[in-house]
Amino acid sequence: MEKLEQLAKKAIGLRPIDRIRLVEAILFSLDKPDSEIEKSWAAESEARYEAYKRGELESYDWEDIKKGFGR
Repeated sequence: MEKLEQLAKKAIGLRPIDRIRLVEAILFSLDKPDSEIEKSWAAESEARYEAYKRGELESYDWEDIKKGFGR
């Protein structure tokens, strides 16, 4: 595999549109969901919802939140 510096020089030599496409491809390759994180978020949201239903969590009206209450 080529060294990073060699790849960077080649990338810099590309047309701007091709550099953008390369960056997008690299970023897309990094944006893969992590199933463990997804499971953790699901469990957390379910636990919070159950706590809300039991009256253990306070809730706020969305209109009040948008107005910036508590600032």
